[in-house]
Amino acid sequence: MKLILLSGGSGKRLWPLSNDFRPKQFLKILKNENSELESMVERIWNQLASLQLTDQSFFITSEAQVEMVKSQLGKDIPLILEPQQRDTFPAIALAVSYLYSVQQVDLNEVICILPVDHYVEERFFKTVVDMENVILNSHADIALIGVSPTQPSEKYGYIVPVKTAGLWNESKYYTVERFAEKPKIEEAEELIKQGALWNCGVFSFTLQYLLSLLTEKGLPTNYNDLVQVYDQVPKISFDYEVLEKAEKVVVVPYKGYWKDLGTWNSLTEELDNCLIGKGFISEDSKNTHLINELPIPVNILGIPDAVIVASYDGILVTDKKASTRVKDLLQNIDQSSMHEEKEWGSYRVLDYGKYPNGLEVVTKRMKVLSGKTFGYQKHQNQKKVWMIVSGEGEFTKNSIKYRVKHGDILEINGNIDHDIKAVTNLEIIEIQTGSQLMNEDIIEIVKTWDDDIIKHCEKSE
Repeated sequence: MKLILLSGGSGKRLWPLSNDFRPKQFLKILKNENSELESMVERIWNQLASLQLTDQSFFITSEAQVEMVKSQLGKDIPLILEPQQRDTFPAIALAVSYLYSVQQVDLNEVICILPVDHYVEERFFKTVVDMENVILNSHADIALIGVSPTQPSEKYGYIVPVKTAGLWNESKYYTVERFAEKPKIEEAEELIKQGALWNCGVFSFTLQYLLSLLTEKGLPTNYNDLVQVYDQVPKISFDYEVLEKAEKVVVVPYKGYWKDLGTWNSLTEELDNCLIGKGFISEDSKNTHLINELPIPVNILGIPDAVIVASYDGILVTDKKASTRVKDLLQNIDQSSMHEEKEWGSYRVLDYGKYPNGLEVVTKRMKVLSGKTFGYQKHQNQKKVWMIVSGEGEFTKNSIKYRVKHGDILEINGNIDHDIKAVTNLEIIEIQTGSQLMNEDIIEIVKTWDDDIIKHCEKSE
């Protein structure tokens, strides 16, 4: 069995913390068993690791998320890259073609698709493992996991099984009669009476089944060929393009804890602390959560049932029930992220200015983790000044290597080959000047430090 973890979306309903540059699945606001903050991606990977399932798991994601995945999970994480973000059907098609033509997985292998932004207990993945036998024994095209509803909800799709006698039992599977997409409360209540389950977006099929569908649709089954025509693959969900057209679909009921952390309302229900960051919440602000990334305090008085989120990308104040409408706000917001997580560490934009003569100035605070490096590079349209705030590192400039430490100021003009490697954790204040700075004109020379940098550095000072 092979597991495909879908990690392509941005989760904009969790703005201002989440956006295209910093998707929700990488936000470190959940607590693990050691009371340490972790992201959704880290949580699911640790759960898979505890069940020894990581060796058969693959992430499919976009190029923009590669550095975040590697930063949080390590550089050796198995990745399948989308040339561009589209939807779940193109992503799954690409993943399947990769397993077939690159990994040379057997055609009879069972593939299971898992979202990375769901909050589940570890035993949920034992049900995932059971999906292999369900597919093989039922001879179904697709097998789903259906969550037993705890309440009628308009947020989820429903799986309606064929009417059958007897009680639900997690060891059985049932043939699916139809699907109901996010019904009104009254309809949801009636569906639950009929034994309907929440569709949690987890489904399995054999590799051969989906490859045959790609062939029918005139799509390549070779990964490299599919990459070349990826922009022509229908931009549609897997549910609409494949699942609802399948001849035989079965569902495995799951009666444990499951939640889609897609809104601030649902996410805050899983937070151990109502306050993250600097601030104060009064006693009469019942059921209110504050998440503050700013270095200044945010104080809340007499505001119950609310979520207040403050970051360098914006400030959100919302009633919890209204938090589902956050995505509608973003139609009027067009800005680059002020914070990004990279494979080498992270940076935060402190200030940005654009002047009448076209000159742009960006000031950043960068954190480079010990042993990490930006990559040997140069820029055509900008100059940079680095001030080392703390830590020690090795700095290369035009093939000369220098030892640097806190207090040093480094000047980098245009078309100068340069890089820095953190010997200890480094904090750097960077001032960029030039044109089009928010879309950096990086020319990468080499990406790794040791062997490649040594080739370019003939002497040291």
